[in-house]
Formats: sequence, C-alpha cells, structure tokens
Amino acid sequence: MRRQVALFISLLCISATFGQINYSIDEEMHVGSLVGNIADDLGIGVERLKSRSARVYFGDSKQYIELNKDRGVLLIKERIDREALCAQSMPCALHFQIILESPIEFYKIIAEVVDINDNAPTFEKGEIKFKISESAVIESKFNLQQAVDLDVGINNLQTYLLEPSDNFALKFQNQADGSKSVDMVLKKALDREIREHLRLVLTAVDGGEPQLSGTMQILITVLDANDNAPVFTKPVYKATVAENTPQGTVVTVVSATDADNGPYGKITYSIGNTNVRHLFNINEDSGEVTLIGNVDYEKARSYQINVRASDEGGLTDSCKVIVDIVDVNDNSPLINVMSKTNVISEDVKSETVVTIINIQDQDDGENGKVECAINQNIPFLLKSTDSNFYSLVTDGDLDRERASEYNITVTCSDEGVPSLSSSVTLTLHISDVNDNAPVFERSSYEAYIVENNTPGLSVFTVKASDADWNQNARLAYILEDSSVNGVPVSSYVSVSAESGVIHAVRSFDYEQLKEFHFRVRAQDGGSPPLSSNVSVRMVIQDQNDNAPQILYPVQTGGSVLAEMVTRSADVGYLVTKVVAVDVDCGQNAWLSYKVHKATDRALFEVGLHNGEIRTVRQVTDKDAVKQRLTVVVEDNGQPSRSATVIVNVAVADSFPQVLSEFTDFSMHDKEYNDKLTFYLVLALAVVSFLFITCLLLIISVKVYRWRQSRVLCHSNLPVIPYYPPRYSDTLGTGTLPHVYNYEVCRTTDSRKSDCKLDRAASHNVLIMDSSSTGTMQKIHSQKNILDEPDSPLEQKPPNNDWRFNQGARPGPSGPHMPYGTHIRWTPKSGTRAAGGPEVAMGTGPWPQPPTEAEQLQALMAAANVSEATGTLGPGTMGLSTRYSPQFTLQHVPDYRQNVYIPGSTATLTSNPQQQQQQAMAQQAGQQALPPPQPGQPEPPKAAQTPASKKKSTKKEKK
Repeated sequence: MRRQVALFISLLCISATFGQINYSIDEEMHVGSLVGNIADDLGIGVERLKSRSARVYFGDSKQYIELNKDRGVLLIKERIDREALCAQSMPCALHFQIILESPIEFYKIIAEVVDINDNAPTFEKGEIKFKISESAVIESKFNLQQAVDLDVGINNLQTYLLEPSDNFALKFQNQADGSKSVDMVLKKALDREIREHLRLVLTAVDGGEPQLSGTMQILITVLDANDNAPVFTKPVYKATVAENTPQGTVVTVVSATDADNGPYGKITYSIGNTNVRHLFNINEDSGEVTLIGNVDYEKARSYQINVRASDEGGLTDSCKVIVDIVDVNDNSPLINVMSKTNVISEDVKSETVVTIINIQDQDDGENGKVECAINQNIPFLLKSTDSNFYSLVTDGDLDRERASEYNITVTCSDEGVPSLSSSVTLTLHISDVNDNAPVFERSSYEAYIVENNTPGLSVFTVKASDADWNQNARLAYILEDSSVNGVPVSSYVSVSAESGVIHAVRSFDYEQLKEFHFRVRAQDGGSPPLSSNVSVRMVIQDQNDNAPQILYPVQTGGSVLAEMVTRSADVGYLVTKVVAVDVDCGQNAWLSYKVHKATDRALFEVGLHNGEIRTVRQVTDKDAVKQRLTVVVEDNGQPSRSATVIVNVAVADSFPQVLSEFTDFSMHDKEYNDKLTFYLVLALAVVSFLFITCLLLIISVKVYRWRQSRVLCHSNLPVIPYYPPRYSDTLGTGTLPHVYNYEVCRTTDSRKSDCKLDRAASHNVLIMDSSSTGTMQKIHSQKNILDEPDSPLEQKPPNNDWRFNQGARPGPSGPHMPYGTHIRWTPKSGTRAAGGPEVAMGTGPWPQPPTEAEQLQALMAAANVSEATGTLGPGTMGLSTRYSPQFTLQHVPDYRQNVYIPGSTATLTSNPQQQQQQAMAQQAGQQALPPPQPGQPEPPKAAQTPASKKKSTKKEKK
C-alpha cells in the first residue's frame, strides 16, 4: 500500500485545535488493513488517544474506516470499491474527522482511494453488425461501440486492436472527458464478389498490471452502391438542463444529412455510450434528444452523449452532445452535531467548547452558503471555526443554582432564493462539582478464611461512604495491583465493584500460604474521580486435610524388611521406632501411635507419642520367630486422619534363621492374591447363572399363563370363574364399592327381562353356550333394546323386602371385575330355585368362592342324577347327551328378576309376588326329581390336589 501523510495544523483562538491529514490507500483492501498510524501522525500517543475518547466521524456517509484505540491506528472497516464510490471522478477521496474530547479537538482526514486494475474493459454487445457497400471509398469511417472500463488513470481503457486488419484499420479521437472514440477506417476497397461477409475481432486493452482486455465480434456484410455516408451539421452540440427539469423535456435536436437517395439516404440516430441511456433518449428518426431520468447536480454536473447517424447502407457518422446541469436550491442545510456534551460542570472556564457542529449543504454557489445563529440571553456563543464547522462555547460563568439546564436552538439558513433553513435544539445540563473523597468505615481490615475453601466464596465486605451527591457519590471498589510471593494478588482475591464484597478466587492452602496483605481502593464517579484506599490482612486458617506420612520404616513392594530381636532381650528393649510427620499445623499435626494388629499383642507395645516399639515382657523360646505388627498413626484433627505401617520383627539369635523364615512372606501374599482372584471369578459365574435361570423361569411362566388363557377362551365346558371380591360392608348394611361391580344373571330370553345392562361394562362378557346368538359386544354395537331408554328391560324400583342373606343367593358368587357385567344364560322356559327361610331375612355370610375341585364335583354330581337317555334341547348349556334329560337348565336359578350388588347384602326384586312364585316353582322342581337309588353309589368328591390349591391361591392373589 502506498501511504502518504501530510499534516497541516492551524491554531485557533479557542481551546479546540484543528488540522488536516492526508492518506492514500488502495481500493479493495481487506477489512482490518492498516490505513495509517493516527496516534503518531497527530503526535499525541495511544494513551492520550484512549483517554480523550477519540472517535471517527463520517457524518451521513458510510463509514469505511474505523479507529483502533488500543493501537492508535486507522483500519479498513468495510471493503472500498472506488468505482461504486466515485465512478469516473478523480481524485476519489474519503472525507471524515477525528474527534477528541477534554478538550474537544477535531482533525480533518482525507483518505485518497487509489484505483487498482480490477475491472476489465467490456462492450455492451458481444457482436456488432455492419452493412458496407462495396463502393465505399477508401478512408471511410465506421464508428464502433466504445468499451467501458470502470477503472481510471492508467488502469482505464488505453487502446483497441483489430484483427484481421487486411481491409480495415482503427482511428482514435480524444474526447473532452478524456476517453477515446474509435472508428474503423476502410484501408482497402471491398469486393462483394470475392468476399461477401467479413468477421473481425475488436479487442479493448487497458494499461493496468496485469493487463486486462475485452473483445467484441464485428460482422460485416458487403453491399452494393452506397458511396455517401451521413454527415452531422456540427460535430459538437451543447445544451443546459436544470436539475429539477421534469422527464420528457427535449434537451436538443441533432441533425445529419446523406447525399444518397432512397434507402441509402434514410438516416437512423442512436446513442453510442451506454452510461447515459438511463437518463437520455434519442428519437431514431428525428434526432430529438429527450430527458427520461432525474438528473442531480450533486451527483454529476455534465453529461456527454455520443450520437451516431447511420444509413441503410451501413455508413455512419458521429457527434457529441454536451449537457450541462444547472444547480437549483433544492437542499436544506444539514446540521450534524459531531461532539455533544449533555452535562457540563458549573466550574468550567469561559470559552470552553461545549459542542462542534458541522453544516453541510449539497447545493453549489450561493445556494450552498450557510449562516448559523443561536437564541439570545444565554451564556453561550456560536463561533465559526472553519468552513462548514461551528463551535458552541461558554460565554461567561455558569451557576447551577440559577439555571440547572439550558435549551440551545441552533438555526442555519442558506443564501439561495428562496432561502432554506433547518434547526436543532441542544439540551445542556449543569452538574455538581466533585470535592469529597470516599471514606472507609475502618482504617484497616482483617479477615479469616479456612483453607480448602470453594473458589468464589464470599469472605467479607469493605464499606466506604462519600459525602457528594448523585454520580459523585457513587462508589466503585477496585483491587489495587500488588503481588503475593511474586503472584498478582488478583489471582487470590477479587472485589465486587458495586458492593465491596471480597471473594476468594482460588482455594487456599495453609501449608503454602498463611497470610497476605492487599489494598482496596474506593473511587467515586466524579470527574476527576476522587479515591481512598484501605489495607486488608487476609489470614488463612489451617484445616486437617493432610494425613500423616510414614518416614520409617520404609514400605517396599518387592522385599520384606524385618527388625531383629534376640531371644535374650530384656523387658523394654527398643525394637524400632516408627517415624511419621504431618504437614498440618497445631493440633492437626499432633500424632499418636497405636498397635492395630499384632501376632502377639502381649510381646510388643508402641509408644503413644514417640512411636517407639518396645518389648513388654521377656522373650521366650515359645515365641514365634515371625512377628508382624500393624501400627496406626493418627493425628488429632477433626475429623482425624490416619496412616498404617506394617512392621516385621524377627525373634532369633542368628541371621540365617531369620532369612529362612521370612522367605515365606512374599509367597504367602502371592497365594492369597491367587485365591482372591479365583473366588471373584467364581462369584461372577454364579451370579450370571442365577440371572439367566431367573430370566428363563419368568419367560416360562408368561408362556404358561398365555396358553392357559387360550385354553380357557376356546373351552366348551361351563366355566364358573372366581375373582377376589372388591367390596366393603358398613355396619352390616351393603354399600356400593369404590369400583362399581355388577353381576347380572340372565337367561336366553334376557331380551324380555327387567334388567338394564350397563354400557361401560359391555366389553367384559363371558358366553357360556355356543348356540348363543352373538356376544355382548355385538349386541352393544347393534344398539339393541338394552340401550333404549324406553325398553321393557329397564329395572323396576325395589320394594321393601329386597334384602336376602348370602346363603340364599343361588349359584356361586360371580366374578367382581371393575365396571364388568357377567352373564349366565338359562333356557327360556327354565325356572329358578327358590331360597330358603333366610331369603326374607336378609342375613347370612357372603359365601366363600368355590375352588376348582368343588366346581368339578358339582358337574360330576349333576351328571349322575339319571342316565343319559336323550339329547338336550335348546338352552342346556352345551352339555353332552350322557347327562340325564331331566337335568336341564330349568334347575338353574332364574336370575331375570334379581339384581345383586357386590359389596352389599342386598338383592333387588320386582315385588313379593314374584318371590312367592319363585319359591313354589322351586318346590315343584324338587318334587319332580326322582329319589336317589339306594344301590347307586354316591359319586366321589374330587379331592383338592396340591396343584389345585396352588392355582386357587394364585387366583386369590390376582
């Protein structure tokens, strides 16, 4: 990057200083690239640049450059495209300001954007066609479309190349705007009979590095007999247009003539350059140039239009139309507050700069001249510091008690006709003066913390007060820089800036650091800030966090060390001494020694405080040679910590005897470890076997229950299921259970009964006879008369004698399933057995549920009443012909008239007459039965096997 710096400093009569710095940068530089070291160029240093709150001001323009305060340099913030920023204008520069505070200063910065060769020349069309007469004279000109190169200077379009160049050559003409128009000149006469079509390549080349180019195909068709080209009346036309001219306005009219007649004399006008076609249009027949877009004097002050006239024979001529844009006063002054101070202290001096205002008016001449003023009777003055810059300064002493704020209105007007103006109001507050420093509650602090604390633990709080008001009294607590054993104190503690709470940053270790000192500073929010500091002593308290360490005897992993005691040793003989240390302090380091295990506790003892192992009695010949003592060393901390050591003692008079005895120690340990490994593997295998066995057993039980349920569902035998009762009795009178269970006993003619079926239980139905027509689910889905509210099956209200004892209820107790309904089918003509005397009493216990053996016994008894002499009629519950024909379902009690409520001793009937009829029918049925034959043996009762007992128990549990 090429970089040039020029600094021009002009001192003014006020406290703000101004200057100008020029930089030169390349376009398309990467974001973050260096523009210049503004700190060095201004000569103020990085620290002053940061302390004075330096910033970059671009006004309403896009900010391409940013200020890095830490390095004091200007960096590229956004990619700069010179062509998008300045188009063809040269030079192209970015204008911005550097603003400094306290005191307020600003510097003009001009960053010139240098063009790089990043755009290749381009043609509007990829090919162009010409129709040229073979009679065209030598040196005939054919205007070619100019290539457009967005770059400028040496990177712009430099020359054109034409290939092949047998018949034509190129001729260039310099334009007023610095561009070159290119004409194709005929150098050799054309001969249509030899070659009717020519294809040429026009190459536009720029002067950049590397060199870029663009091409266009030229297709030439050779025609006959057009030997006169159009000729404009003048080569240059000039016109002026005001920037507020409406669209459709005629700018000028161009005219060209052609000496030919017929189609060769008809001229067509067109605009050659593409960059003005969105603003201007030309009538191809009349040559009238009209305005079709909005022109702005602030964007471009003149336009050049290249007009081409061509006849039907392909001959052309060209001219230029220069359109100058006239400025009008259409822009109001724009007021930009570059640096504004909302609050100012009451003790500031006169001529203090409050703010800097930049005035911009995009108009030109008198329309762009601006004058500014402020309202009267205020202690402020507006001074013009430079063109388009004003400074608002104090004009006298300020008194906050007289006026706590000022509303300053700045009005700016230009000198155009009519004059345009704009204004802005600034509100300035007068602040208090900071003249009191913070004061701590104590002259010094001392805090205590136990070691092994949690990082971030709150230790204690320092507190200070300030007699000032508002911001001047707002305190911030700061940990002053210092070191503890060469380590910054900030790695040990931190201070909350708002509350003054001191936190431990790390976990302390008393053994490494017992105490340290640091200082805390309390600083108010005044300007300049006032502060005071206090000394803090942090004391770390010991904690029993270290176990005793055995120094002697040394424990080795490979060999066995033993102390030797002769058999002639006296009482109190010093065998050895256990030496241990504890790195803790105080009572946490007080050690005591005890014998935990010993081969012979009566032979040795250990000193409680000194760890000396001595003999308690005289050594005898009966004492074993190998003696092992396990000594526990324990500290006095809370909780206490301990360590153990094994002391091997050899009781012998010679060393070879000791060596032979102690060689077995290591072998014994190895055998012990091998046995332990074997037992662990064996235990793992047993547990795995038990787990797999239990898993297989559970699967077998599940499969067995599933098969039993399938057998039960497909069986043709009458099943009397039993389920555990779910009812409760209250004071001898029946109540409904928490789960409403109903048992409904119905006949095959149950459609005409007095019972109403519960809908909620229609999914729990047990069909006993295969001849039954459908299930309850099917009945429910067909919405039969059981679900109709006016059905004759609706239950009648109970009478006063509806209570029956449990023994009088016919049949076994039904299954009690939640919200379930269980049906027993009887023949249409069947009768029910009447109850005994207890029917009217309503007393008696609830019968015990029958077991499977009892159910089988009942079926066998029924089968032996008489011989099987016939077939059963309808409603026999599907029994085979081996049963007596007299044993039909007429002996099964009729449940059409009774409704039993589980959980209660109540049986609902319709009326007493029905009960009497039922009793009579039962007696008649008993008389009709033949007496039992004396010779016939009584059917044996089925004994309850252990399997049936087990099944019964499982059912009860379910």
